Amino acid sequence: MRIRNELALLAAAAVLAASTTAACRRNARQLRDRASSASIPQSIAVSELQGGPYTPPVTVQNPYEGNAYGISEGQRLYEWYNCGGCHFRGGGGIGPPLMDRDWIYGGQPVNIFASIIEGRPNGMPSWRGRIPTNQVWQIVAYVESLDADRRIAAPPGAREEHLQAREGRPSR
Repeated sequence: MRIRNELALLAAAAVLAASTTAACRRNARQLRDRASSASIPQSIAVSELQGGPYTPPVTVQNPYEGNAYGISEGQRLYEWYNCGGCHFRGGGGIGPPLMDRDWIYGGQPVNIFASIIEGRPNGMPSWRGRIPTNQVWQIVAYVESLDADRRIAAPPGAREEHLQAREGRPSR
């Protein structure tokens, strides 16, 4: 009798769970991502010298340029993916400084994007397939904001305090 009651209770619980699961329906959401429409450039000029016939330069714009949310997400991702492990806080260390004006592979957004995606010899790993394209563009937006001479449309809170340019005083 006791086993029969337990089986009946178990069967009732199973029917209740099945009916509850069948009644639940998830809302279908489509996330719109501004960077998903920007494809990964195939050919990016690093210098003016090139072999073969002339190919026009690739014109790709960072979809998060000047976007406060994109810059702050880029800062979070910069720490999350441990970019600071080599570039420290943008001042350089094992990796080259990101606040410098002279960039070996070009300091344009498309060149920074290519450096992250493709990697570079002697140290910079390739992040292709490991970081989604929209997150790479957010990191690029943050790296661009590290330049003290660059005016950004985002509020000054996007940069860490020690990176803020101060008027009248030389930056450290």
